[in-house]
Amino acid sequence: MAYKSPVYHVTAVPIEKIEPNTYNPNSVAPPELKLLYDSIKQDGYTMPVVCYYDHARDKYILVDGFHRYRIMLDYSDIYQRENGMLPVSVIDKPLDHRMASTIRHNRARGSHNVDLMSNIVKELHELGRSDAWIAKHLGMSRDEILRLKQITGLAALFRDVDFGKSWQPVEVDRTTYAEAPETRSQKENV
Repeated sequence: MAYKSPVYHVTAVPIEKIEPNTYNPNSVAPPELKLLYDSIKQDGYTMPVVCYYDHARDKYILVDGFHRYRIMLDYSDIYQRENGMLPVSVIDKPLDHRMASTIRHNRARGSHNVDLMSNIVKELHELGRSDAWIAKHLGMSRDEILRLKQITGLAALFRDVDFGKSWQPVEVDRTTYAEAPETRSQKENV
């Protein structure tokens, strides 16, 4: 059977059955959010949101499209026009791959919040994903990952980092260092 992209299976889902994920680092400034509202008001929903379906809870968890989702919740004219139904494209992936999908969607469109992005790297690390996995699946360089790990301040995130020899402690023989003459005279004059 040939692969068929999820977009060919868009379904209308009551917005009450959709909930945001807990890890999306994307944010939209008020002017752009107003523009999104205007776009949806004028053109309708031209792109489905992307969700994972949680069978146990009978809920759709957003992977991409949080702001399109918010527009329907925040604007009664949109909610009423759409009869409270949001177009959804469903992907079936484990949490770490959904997180990666969210980041890829966000990065393909533009910028997102650095602090929240560092939390994603932290969560993926805690889920057992290596820097190489994170780099591959989130489209990041090792330097980007390192900088995001530094923001979190958690030493455990650096366990797999290969630092150069300059980071290894060396024993120093302090008796070989002579005190500078000006330092001795400054001490005597005090």
